[in-house]
Amino acid sequence: MPQLLIVFISALLALLITRYLAIKIGLVDKPNVRKLHQGEIPLVGGISVWFALTVFCLSQSEPFPWQAWYLLCSGLLLIVGVLDDRFDLPVFPRVLVQLVVAALMMVAGLKLSSFGAILPGMVLMHGIVSYGITILAVWGAINAFNMVDGINGLLGLLSCVTFGALALLFYLGARLDVALWCLAIVVAMVPYLLSNLGVLGGPRTRVFMGDAGSTVIGFTVIWFLIIATQGGQAVAYPVTALWIIAIPLMDMTRLFFSRMLNGTSPFKPDREHLHHVLQRYGLSTTLTLGAITAASLVLALVGIGLDVYGVHESVSFALFMVLFAAYFWFTGRSKKASEKAQRHSQEKQV
Repeated sequence: MPQLLIVFISALLALLITRYLAIKIGLVDKPNVRKLHQGEIPLVGGISVWFALTVFCLSQSEPFPWQAWYLLCSGLLLIVGVLDDRFDLPVFPRVLVQLVVAALMMVAGLKLSSFGAILPGMVLMHGIVSYGITILAVWGAINAFNMVDGINGLLGLLSCVTFGALALLFYLGARLDVALWCLAIVVAMVPYLLSNLGVLGGPRTRVFMGDAGSTVIGFTVIWFLIIATQGGQAVAYPVTALWIIAIPLMDMTRLFFSRMLNGTSPFKPDREHLHHVLQRYGLSTTLTLGAITAASLVLALVGIGLDVYGVHESVSFALFMVLFAAYFWFTGRSKKASEKAQRHSQEKQV
């Protein structure tokens, strides 16, 4: 399809140009105690994706619904994200911009007004409750996709799974224009993935997504999830959104609770993400990437299958909560085993 080819070429050119400029201006990720990569890696993946999507939107003969609002919101997030990647901004301006874009999204008419029939009496939300939940959802999606960016390829592949699943939902719901938009995001991600994984030019030409990219991706995810699950033109149950972003959502939620229970900041970095857990079980980085991506794809397809076959929302929600409990048990078991092994090693040294 010519439109998607334009997206790919735009993303590739933007990646090559911004990579060169990023090195000149210091928009790079430097290795440290937590970041074990070699050399300074340009943080331009998000810029290339956003630029390609902008080209895609502006090249349409008829504007997409909410197109101007989306480009405004995502553009604000991108600018602040780039500044954060370059100058390491404090928390306040980043949170403020996230609140602003959440408010702009609601002005555009997109907000969470229903959880569906997952529990008795929890169908509709009104007024301040709806606004508050929408702001929380925007903040949660942004942080979920930001926190999952821990190994090469993971954020890009999980994003492709999410937007691919959304494209399928919109296609099944006869929303072909929005389905095409979601496919365009997947295509825009390809040049970044090829570079991030070292396929495009090898390790020396590798780029990272940066907080600018993960922020824009997380916001874009919640934008399309709201379109897909809310209002009269919804194409899926609200609970289906949980399945589509299952891995980032579960990983973020578990880490937030775990860190707070341990008396630390929920934003404090550690080595308890799912990819760390799998690596402690002996999986290589490549196998870890494949396992998480495959799990995310399977869960997204399960959620879509439950939706398509009309399984009641309460049943789908109950199944997801069982999955959530299993995830908590699995990751918690790994942590306990790791702490036990560490104590054993210290005792042997004594």
